[in-house]
Formats: sequence, structure tokens, C-alpha cells
Amino acid sequence: MAKIEARSDPRRRGCPAHLCTMSAAPSAPITFELRGEFVELNQLLKLAGLCASGGEGKMLVAQGRVQVDGAIELRKTCKVRAGQMVLYNGVEIRVREQEN
Repeated sequence: MAKIEARSDPRRRGCPAHLCTMSAAPSAPITFELRGEFVELNQLLKLAGLCASGGEGKMLVAQGRVQVDGAIELRKTCKVRAGQMVLYNGVEIRVREQEN
């Protein structure tokens, strides 16, 4: 079994350890059902349970740690729509329209 190591990034003082976790293996994809036309990227990270708040989500995006459809996304409130895929820390979020 692979060891999962949590460590603080010395460049960011006060960084919670859960933001600096090194994943041993990619997790199972998360399917996010979209209720409207789009969801902002920072809010998607929060709603998917990958960070504690939208502010934390903004910080992760600003640091270049989040990809949308395979490209690093730096716009914190990027509009993510159905059919797109978000990747953060080895966790894939697949966005789809909500079923009626």
C-alpha cells in the first residue's frame, strides 16, 4: 500500500496541511450535477468537497493548481459548464447537467 504524506509548503505560512497533501494515487472521479448554466470554478471546488471555502478555492486556482479540460486555469471564477472536466490534486470532477 502506498503511503500518503501530508506536509506544509514552507513558502506559504499558515497553510493548512490538507491543502498541501500529496496524493499517492488518483482518486475515483467525482460527478457533479449542474443545476444552472454554469458554476464558478472556486465554488465547484468547495461544493465537490476539495476545499473548505470558496476563498480557499480561489487561492488554489491562483496558485495554478487546478486544470480545466487539461489546461491550467488561473481565472478564479471561470465558468465551468456541463461536459467539462476539472482536475485538482489527482481528483477529477466531471460536470454534467442535472437529471430531471
